[in-house]
Amino acid sequence: MRTRRLDKSVPEERTYLITIRAIAIGILLFAAGEVAYAIAIGSPFLVKDGLDWIYDVLLYGMAAIVFGRGARVERIAALIGAGIMFVSIGETGYDMMSKIVAPRQVEPLQLGFSALSTVVIVLLVVAALLRFRASRNPLIETTWLSARNDAIFASIYAAVQFAVRVAPVRAPELALDALSVLLTLQAIYVIIREVRADARNTEAA
Repeated sequence: MRTRRLDKSVPEERTYLITIRAIAIGILLFAAGEVAYAIAIGSPFLVKDGLDWIYDVLLYGMAAIVFGRGARVERIAALIGAGIMFVSIGETGYDMMSKIVAPRQVEPLQLGFSALSTVVIVLLVVAALLRFRASRNPLIETTWLSARNDAIFASIYAAVQFAVRVAPVRAPELALDALSVLLTLQAIYVIIREVRADARNTEAA
């Protein structure tokens, strides 16, 4: 059985490693700064908004640590990434129930900051990972699918978020959350499929 290791002489692998490390560190620093600022001004909304980045930090941070450590390790990491996505579905479901049971009103300026910062970050991430979208490496594909879904959802969400958050009607916002869940489930399916295919190809090599 052949083991896949990081070859730093290969430009694409070296570039991916640098890129994913920069993404993980950048998001971590932004999230920490947002939470610190939110605590300082007493904003529960921005505290939650900052903490919601934990899924991205875990996913991209894990990829930055394990990429190039062998095909088996990368497959396991990809499955863990799928697990992180699955956990995020539970958080989204809880958030949906909270919006139904106890709808919250958010300060428009805070809402605008959340929407704008999210769109800018996810678009920068998807732009950075765009060149790796055709990779069949399960771990690279996991990070790309996560970035792609975030970009799709955030772009749509930001376009209507202000209206649906300040309006008494929650149906559009709940529909967007449901879309996020479906996109995440699709990504999890693709990851599991690619992990199985990569395992078969590695054993056959």
